[in-house]
Amino acid sequence: MTEDPATADERYGLDREEAMATGDGPWIPLPDPEATQGPLTGIWRSTYEYVSSGRGGQEFTSEHYVVLVQYDSHLQVRSLPESAPSRVKMDLTVNGQVVTGTWTEQTNPDGYYGGSIYHGALQMLLTATADRMAGQWVGFGRDFDVNNGPWTLKLVANSAGREAMERFNKPVPTAE
Repeated sequence: MTEDPATADERYGLDREEAMATGDGPWIPLPDPEATQGPLTGIWRSTYEYVSSGRGGQEFTSEHYVVLVQYDSHLQVRSLPESAPSRVKMDLTVNGQVVTGTWTEQTNPDGYYGGSIYHGALQMLLTATADRMAGQWVGFGRDFDVNNGPWTLKLVANSAGREAMERFNKPVPTAE
């Protein structure tokens, strides 16, 4: 069988720029000074696990510091650019302790996946103390298979202001 030389973007009709919203708008959400931000606004440590079928089924963990801005029930989440070589964004809705939405990742351009775009759905439960969310992601793989795994967000700073972003705009330590 001859392998199709088309990229995943071409095979599955994806638009890399549109999927990552890397056009003219800012990558990091900017708090609206006119809107009241919700109590989940802050810097969170994002951790998810995945299996790489192309690397013999090895399990990997990916971590980012992310800025989460809450307006009413909407959560906008974006990774801080220096926290990892890949970029993650999420658009979520919170209803009580249930958090549901979508995620997108642009992988490290110099890494194994060569800047590929992956996206899918995410559902998590928020703890009663509102400092941790844990659940599962689901999304497609390189071979157009459906994958899933655990994803957690842990609050590390109660502010999404410039000082907090600067403090956490660095690689996530491997043991914390």
